[in-house]
Amino acid sequence: MEKTNRTAVTEFILLGFPMARGLQHLLFMALLLVYIVTLLGNLAIIGVTWTNVSLHTPMYFFLRNLAFLDIWFTSAIMPKILINMMMEAKTISFGGCMLQSYIYFVLGTTEFILLAVMSFDRYVAICHPLRYSAIMSQKLCMHLVLGSWLGGFLDTIVQSAMTWQLPFCGPNIINHYFCDVEPLLKLACADTSLIGKLDFAFASTVVLGSLIWSLISYTCIGIAIARIPSAEGRRKAFNTCASHVTVVALVYGSCIFMCARPPEDTALDSNKIVALMNSILTPLLNPFIYSLRNKSVKDALKQALSKISLFSKTEKQ
Repeated sequence: MEKTNRTAVTEFILLGFPMARGLQHLLFMALLLVYIVTLLGNLAIIGVTWTNVSLHTPMYFFLRNLAFLDIWFTSAIMPKILINMMMEAKTISFGGCMLQSYIYFVLGTTEFILLAVMSFDRYVAICHPLRYSAIMSQKLCMHLVLGSWLGGFLDTIVQSAMTWQLPFCGPNIINHYFCDVEPLLKLACADTSLIGKLDFAFASTVVLGSLIWSLISYTCIGIAIARIPSAEGRRKAFNTCASHVTVVALVYGSCIFMCARPPEDTALDSNKIVALMNSILTPLLNPFIYSLRNKSVKDALKQALSKISLFSKTEKQ
């Protein structure tokens, strides 16, 4: 009987965004457009920083990895959201739900760590410019990126394994548009307080730890910029960091609200909005932030577009 109860739920129903069918169609088109632009924008960042030799520096190596991460981050949930919006039965299998939840939080955790790594890169560039090339070697950059991914996998594996083992024998309706941990735990037929506390502890450690690291890095950067004698030098140094500061503010501003608080204090509807910003809007905006605020990326994009335009004209002739 116990085994039957544990396997009673074979799929979950994702409520998503309950609204009139006409509005559902509009939202579907909007989200599809956002997803396409997100993929194209981040692929453009990867392509430009990969093919342009002048952008083969640690800063753009990390930016390329962030763009790659954002593609997978939004792809972890967006295709299923779009499929469910077209279908009457908005379901996801038990295994698919657990896998989606794990992948989503692995990628989210990895992004936090990578943003902290990028803050360190900017700190070395501004505060130790003469030693930058020696410190930020190719080997160290590779280790930092691999460490970010490893940290993402290890940070979420314990809670995910414990969630996978929970019995789900009752309601199977998840009040979210993807398999978030919090609404998922509410459906379990067992005490989930330990998992909730572990999830809160690990999320708080990663989010607040990486935020504190970034704040320390940018405090040192701010002091170093203030000591630059010329206004032009200060402006150039600030522009070097402006894009990353904007992304850090955007990511942490939404995720601290959603992640770094006890589960009993959360409101699911507000979490939907914040999760939407974090998982969909942030990957969409990142390429624009880095391209619009970064002259090197803008110039490389213009150069790439010029080559594409010239190639198209040549082909037509």
